[in-house]
Amino acid sequence: MHDHAPAAGGIRSAGHRRLLTISLCLTASIMLVQVVGAILTGSLALLADAAHMFTDASALVIALIAAAVAARPADDRRTFGYQRAEVFGALINAVILILLAGWVGIEAVGRLLNPSDVEVAGPLMLVVAIIGLLANGVSMWLLSRAQRTSINVRGAYLEVMGDLIGSAAVIVAAIVIVATGWMPADAIASMFIAVMIIPRAISLLREVFSVLSESAPKGTAVSDIRQHLLDYEGVTGVHDVHVWQLTRGAPVFSAHVSVDPAYPADGRSARLLSDLQSCLADHFDVEHSTFQIEPAEQSDCEPHHA
Repeated sequence: MHDHAPAAGGIRSAGHRRLLTISLCLTASIMLVQVVGAILTGSLALLADAAHMFTDASALVIALIAAAVAARPADDRRTFGYQRAEVFGALINAVILILLAGWVGIEAVGRLLNPSDVEVAGPLMLVVAIIGLLANGVSMWLLSRAQRTSINVRGAYLEVMGDLIGSAAVIVAAIVIVATGWMPADAIASMFIAVMIIPRAISLLREVFSVLSESAPKGTAVSDIRQHLLDYEGVTGVHDVHVWQLTRGAPVFSAHVSVDPAYPADGRSARLLSDLQSCLADHFDVEHSTFQIEPAEQSDCEPHHA
């Protein structure tokens, strides 16, 4: 998250980190208000909306903690450092979200099947939901300018928009309960919010499993990288290619590169190695790359792997 100096235009022109911190504080505060409101009113929809806000607050908190842990230097035991901390944090987050969404869904079905057992304090539920809507509106307003220039702020802006939709659903349910006394409206709103949580959790789990299984990062075309390297003068083959990532935005690359026998003979291998590493960094955003340079006739005697 890059911080920028404040410009004219008030608080919305503050640095990106400051805006995200303010948004996080608002989200976490309203989440706590909704939890208390859910306990006092008996509203499952308020609790579900608090869980939805938890998805945003926890993601930011885990990212900040993981960033601090990941900054610790590598040692002889953890040679890549602690960058995987963010991945394990995301895994914990995703599991919590799925458990919350599952519990809300089961409880909502139970309330729909036995509506007479449920009594929700509609007026207080409406007040708490309106407070949540206003807080989300303020967060969106704060982030609206910066989200045009920062992908991190843009992601937070879209998450707050999802929270705002959840709060709107709770308000609708509260209005129905106040106007008609129809208690199942609370359960229906809860199921709607739970359905909004599930795709986020599944997407997070998919990304975690992709990293832990050492799959190539999403959007990385290994064939394009191989061809780019083959275009360098003196390179006759590229094999044993491996691309994975330690965490999001930290790809790692290794490969065996066959070169014209004349290159090692006259000392040009070092220059070629530097060029190949610069190629990965400049064209494919891979800062950590390892190449084994070998004469073409040597690699011809070894098995090649994709």
